[in-house]
Amino acid sequence: MPKAAGTARRRTSLLHLMLAAAAFVTGCSGGNPYYDPDKRHHTPDGFRNNYIEGKGDASFLKWQWERLTQGLPKPPADGYATPRTEPDATWLQANTQTTSATWINHATVLVQLRGLNILTDPIWSERASPFSFMGPKRHAQPGLPFAQLPHIDVVLISHNHYDHLDRATVLKLNAQAGGAPLFLVPLGIKPWMNDIGITNVQELDWWDKKTLKGIDFNFVPVQHWSARGLSDGFRTLWGGWAVQAPAAADATNPDPSQAPFSSPFSFFFAGDTGLSKDFDDIAKRFHRFDLALLPIGAYEPRWFMQAQHVDPAQAVQIHRTVHADKSIAIHWGTFEMADESLDEPPKALARALQQDGIPADRFVTLKLGETIRF
Repeated sequence: MPKAAGTARRRTSLLHLMLAAAAFVTGCSGGNPYYDPDKRHHTPDGFRNNYIEGKGDASFLKWQWERLTQGLPKPPADGYATPRTEPDATWLQANTQTTSATWINHATVLVQLRGLNILTDPIWSERASPFSFMGPKRHAQPGLPFAQLPHIDVVLISHNHYDHLDRATVLKLNAQAGGAPLFLVPLGIKPWMNDIGITNVQELDWWDKKTLKGIDFNFVPVQHWSARGLSDGFRTLWGGWAVQAPAAADATNPDPSQAPFSSPFSFFFAGDTGLSKDFDDIAKRFHRFDLALLPIGAYEPRWFMQAQHVDPAQAVQIHRTVHADKSIAIHWGTFEMADESLDEPPKALARALQQDGIPADRFVTLKLGETIRF
């Protein structure tokens, strides 16, 4: 590596270290206004996971030192060329009848269901960071430009980390032509959104449900955590979303005799998660899903990440556990959030599927901008 490039990389690593220290060091201050002593995941100061305390005992500073001294993550062999395709934006903007899922980037997926346009953890910013000059930067442009989005009806937020709750993006969505979407968020995030001028917000606890136009949006537990600064660790809730649409009429025509949707459809969005018994609990409640959106990236080193981020083999376990008919890989190919190279997760997923004897078309990695129709 040329000297100048090496110096720049060390500078970048130091900036990442500073940012990570600000975003990941946790501590609780103040009380939990949502505290319910009858709910085990509630604490007087915030929230906790069902099956593990905290984020585990691994040393954050040790991880950052290893990254700095070992020059991790290594650049991908593909030269940061995450596969992409030209999105069918005209079709997406006009579609009200066909169920579809489009991978936009990272954990951002556009799901079109029963005439509703649903967006998960949207991020179009250049950095997953509170700063414009430092923090994880984008290595792949969104597969669908923001201006080409259809009108968004519902935004699902899994938790408040910067790569999942992006301030600039939610503000742009709130200002979209035709009116703001409904933002469905975990407990504790509504006040933050209200503070920045977003008011069409409903917050949910684990196992709470919001029904919109006959579609149930269920907020479910996964194993992760929350923080946006030095002193707010575990102060707001985190989780995944189980969305169920029964066989019904067009959302704009409630006459069952004219129903074009002959079959129910359900999908599961895991957000960020470690492997836990929460997925057994989800499977007991919902039995199966037509589609699961499962994270496969940001998993190295395992000694540090295993409590909070699944690796591709564990994502395959979740696919099996929740009885997903089809899964789409998310949380890879956009931001370098951990130590594996950006192009490694799909390779590891392919190996895991082959080892488990699962056909490759049951758990797919899409190109940026690619749409699957159901």
